[in-house]
Amino acid sequence: MVRNDLRNIAIIAHVDHGKTTLVDQMLKQAGTFRENQVVEERVMDSNDIERERGITILAKNTSIHYKDTKINIVDTPGHADFSGEVERILKMVDGVILLVDAAEGPMPQTRFVLQKALEFGHKIIIVINKIDRPDARLNEVGDEVLELLLTLDATDEQLDSPIIYCSGRDGTASMSPNKPGSDLVPLFEQILEHIPAPHVDTEGNTQMLVSSIDYNDYVGRIGIGRIERGSLKVGQPVTVCDYHQNVKPYSAKIVSLYTIEGLVRTPVEEVKAGEIVCFSGIENITIGETLCMYNEPEPLPFVKISEPTVEMTFSVNDSPFAGKEGKFVTSRHLRDRLFKELLKDVSLRVSETDTTDSFRVAGRGEMHLSILIENLRREGYEFQVGAPKAMMKEIDGVKCEPIERMIADVPQDSLGSVMEKMGSRKGELVTMNPKGDRMRVEFLIPARGLFGYRSEFLTDTKGEGVMSSVFYEYQPYKGEIQKRNLGALIAFETGEAVTYGLYNAQERGTLFIGAGTNVYEGMIIGCTPKDDDIAVNVCKKKQLTNTRASGSDDALRLIPPRQMSIEAALEFIGDDELLEVTPKSLRMRKKILSNQQRMKKIHG
Repeated sequence: MVRNDLRNIAIIAHVDHGKTTLVDQMLKQAGTFRENQVVEERVMDSNDIERERGITILAKNTSIHYKDTKINIVDTPGHADFSGEVERILKMVDGVILLVDAAEGPMPQTRFVLQKALEFGHKIIIVINKIDRPDARLNEVGDEVLELLLTLDATDEQLDSPIIYCSGRDGTASMSPNKPGSDLVPLFEQILEHIPAPHVDTEGNTQMLVSSIDYNDYVGRIGIGRIERGSLKVGQPVTVCDYHQNVKPYSAKIVSLYTIEGLVRTPVEEVKAGEIVCFSGIENITIGETLCMYNEPEPLPFVKISEPTVEMTFSVNDSPFAGKEGKFVTSRHLRDRLFKELLKDVSLRVSETDTTDSFRVAGRGEMHLSILIENLRREGYEFQVGAPKAMMKEIDGVKCEPIERMIADVPQDSLGSVMEKMGSRKGELVTMNPKGDRMRVEFLIPARGLFGYRSEFLTDTKGEGVMSSVFYEYQPYKGEIQKRNLGALIAFETGEAVTYGLYNAQERGTLFIGAGTNVYEGMIIGCTPKDDDIAVNVCKKKQLTNTRASGSDDALRLIPPRQMSIEAALEFIGDDELLEVTPKSLRMRKKILSNQQRMKKIHG
C-alpha cells in the first residue's frame, strides 16, 4: 500500500546554513501557529545551550499539513560532532532536503551527511539557501553541489534532483535563480512531487525501529521511530528485540501513543505503518531496538554508528575546594549520570578504568564532550576532566590515528601563517582554490593536531577565518606533535588573590583570574609566552610601613583577565593538567598540586 497522505523528510546541512530558520518559516506558512501567536525565533532549538550558542545539538521532529498531505520533518544538527544524531535519523525518512549556503557552498559536513543519505538511496531536494546574501554565487554553488554528487557516486536519478533557491529568513522559494519567489509553495510542491510516499504493508505483523529517545519525568522514556509494518495500538502487548542480539527479546506493553502535530505531541489510539510516532511505557527501551508482534521477534537492521575519535577521563573532584559548590560530587553520582547519557547519545562511549573514581568517556570531538560537560555542570555535578586525547587503533599490526578533513576559508594575507601552523601540526594540503579575495584550503590532519588550534586560527586570521572539520579515516601514526608553546602561571599558595600580587604576576603573562578569586596551590591562574611553568604568589600583600611614598601608593591597574570557556580550557590544558568543573566555576590545575613534589618529579 502507498500512503499518499504522508511524506517523511529530514533537513540536512552544514552548521549555520539555516536549517532551523527554514523550518520556522515552513511551520508558519503551513498554518501551524495561530495568526496572532507569538513565536520565538528558531523555535525548534528548544534547549538552553542550543539557544545560547545558536546551534542545533539534538535532532527534533515536527510536522506540517500541506493540501491533504502530512509532512513529517526532522531538523538535524549541522555540527560534525553531533553527526551520530544525523546517521540514525536517516532511517526514519524517505527523502532529504539538502541545504547549502549560497555563498559558502558545500562544506565538510555537507559532504558527510549527503554521503550517508546516498547510501540509504534517499531522494534528494537541493535547496540553495540565503540567496539574499550580497556575496551569493547561485549558479556556481549549484554546479559545486552537482560535482559533489558525482564525486559521491550518486545514481542518475539522484543527479536529477530538483534545485530550489530559497531565503529561509524571508520564507521565499523559487525554481529560478533569477526570479525570487514570494512564499515557500514551490518547496512544498517539490516535496509532494519528488519525495516518495511510504510504501508499507499496513496489514502485516507490527514492526517499528526506535531511532530516537526522549525522556520525560512523568512518563519516563519515550521512544520515537517510524512504524515499518502493521500498526500500533495503545495497550498492545509487543516483543522488544535487537538486531545485534545484545538484548534477549522481552515482552512489554504500549501505555501511550502520540503522533507529532506541529510542535506538540497529540495522543492517539492507533497508528498505521509509515507514520512517525512516539510511545511510552517501556522503561528500558534504547535506540536501535525493534518493537514486533507479540511473541514473533523480527528485528530490523540498525545503521552502524561511526566510532568516536576523541576520549577524555572524567573523575571525581579531589581539589582543595571539592564539594563546596556542587550538589552531586561522589563517584556513584558521576557514574550513574554518564551511563544514563549513553541511553540518549548513540555516538558516546563510557568505560570504567582501573580506579573506581574515574571513567573514560569517548565522543566525536571536543565540542561533543564540552556540551556534555556543560550539561552536567548545569545539573549540579562537580567533577574534573583530563586533556582530550585522540583514540588510537591498531589496524593490521600498525598503530593508526584518526585523520580529519579540515576546510578553511581564510583571507589571502593570513594564508601563510595558517599553512605554517598546519605544517607544524602534521597537516597535508589537499586542495587550494581562490574564492574572490579569500582562499579555500583543504587539509588532511591528525585529530590531535586540531586540539587547541581553533583559538590560534582566529588570531592568525584576525577573526575573519572560517574553519570546520569532519572525520575522514584512520591512517598510520604521524609522529609527535608539539601541543602548546605556552607555559602556565601557577598559584604558589592557597588563599585569596589580591591586587598587589596579581599586579606583579601580570608582568609574567596573561591572567585568567581577577582580584578576590580564591586560589589553591597548584591552580593555573594564567599563561606565559615562555615554555616553562612559573609559580607566582598572587596572595602576597604589600608590606605596610608608616611612611608614605608619593605616587607609589596610587591604585594599581590590573589588565582585565582572560575569561576561559570550557572549550578554551580544554584546548589549553596539557597532559599533566586537569580542568575542575563545578556549577559555578571552571578551574584549571596541575595533577600534582604541591610545587615541591612537581619540581622533584621534573628534575628527578
